[in-house]
Amino acid sequence: MAFETIAQVEDLSMARVLVVALRAHGFHPLEGGEGGLPGVRGLFGPRGVPVQVPEEEAQDATVLARELLKEMQGP
Repeated sequence: MAFETIAQVEDLSMARVLVVALRAHGFHPLEGGEGGLPGVRGLFGPRGVPVQVPEEEAQDATVLARELLKEMQGP
C-alpha cells in the first residue's frame, strides 16, 4: 500500500492530535514510527512531522486536515 503525505506539522503534539482526528473520521493515517527507517524513531525532516494516509484517501483527508489545522492554530 502506497502512502501520501497530506501535511507537514512542526508541532509533534499537533501532529498526534491530527492523526487521532483523521482516524476518528474513518481515515487510516500512519502512526508515528510506522513509516521511515526501521529502528529510527523520532526522526523528522526540516519541515516537521509528516502526516501520511493511503493514496486513495489522500484527497479527502487533505481537505479535513487543512480545516483541522486551521482550527488548532487559532486566529
